[in-house]
Amino acid sequence: MSDSKNNTFFYLTGLPGLETVYTWLCFPLCAMYMVSLTGNSLILWVVKSEPSLHQPMYYFLSMLAVTDLGLSASTMPTMLAIYMLSLKEVAVDVCLTQLFFIHTFSIMESSVLLTMAFDRFVAISNPLRYGTILTNTRIASLGLAIVVRSIGLHIPAPIMLKKLPYCRNLLLSHSYCLHPDVMKLACVDTRINSVYGLFVVLSTLGVDSMLIVLSYVLILQTVLTIASKAERLKALNTCVSHICAVLLFYTPMIGLSMIHRFGKQASPYSHMLLSYLHFLIPPVLNPVVYTIKMKQIRQRMLRLLRVGGGGIRDTQSH
Repeated sequence: MSDSKNNTFFYLTGLPGLETVYTWLCFPLCAMYMVSLTGNSLILWVVKSEPSLHQPMYYFLSMLAVTDLGLSASTMPTMLAIYMLSLKEVAVDVCLTQLFFIHTFSIMESSVLLTMAFDRFVAISNPLRYGTILTNTRIASLGLAIVVRSIGLHIPAPIMLKKLPYCRNLLLSHSYCLHPDVMKLACVDTRINSVYGLFVVLSTLGVDSMLIVLSYVLILQTVLTIASKAERLKALNTCVSHICAVLLFYTPMIGLSMIHRFGKQASPYSHMLLSYLHFLIPPVLNPVVYTIKMKQIRQRMLRLLRVGGGGIRDTQSH
């Protein structure tokens, strides 16, 4: 039997059977990461640069952009190493660090989506008191609570996994390190780790998703009390971007959970692709959705780009 001290590497998995085209797959993968990093950075830049966007809704959007950047940065190193360099080995300590950040930013994203649902509820049900309820101090407190909650719940994960002995085939089933994936390679009883992981999932993703649904039930009740059909549609339209973000984040996760529980004979491709959808697609599409659907963001982004272009031309003319 070997233990974790003797095992210096885990081995990651790309898309099985497609090894010969990894070089080609790295092009769309790199494009996705570039869109994610550029789109979310632009949103942060626009919100910071435009005083008119210093409002609760845009502060929460900035939080979402930060978590998306963190999620992309967490999965990117091993993904690019596999598809660009065909490097599948990852040191145990690096693997444990990666899974900590992936799970932490994933929970942060869920928490931010919940606060954005609360923001929409307050904006629709109490529009006159919106600014007094969601003050800058309360928004900062919510942001701090999200960070403390996400980090605090996941600090035990790498510590507990580090202490486990690993005596089986050290091949992971994903292109990045995840808690349940590493845990199943241990050659001892991992019941405590499993219970801890289940507790974290239920107390975060489970609770957050239920509260988001509850928020929209209350939003619908409020909207139905509005007499004007045009005003009802206008109120609901402010929620479209957030609903898209929620669906992008939770739909692949629910599908992956259902396959793990009921689809024992499902192809490894389905696990891999749903995992990619869950961790890679939201950071790519969230800035696209918010730029398309939110007129203020779109107009300010175009305006800043024009001003920037004009500044460059003026500099060149001198």
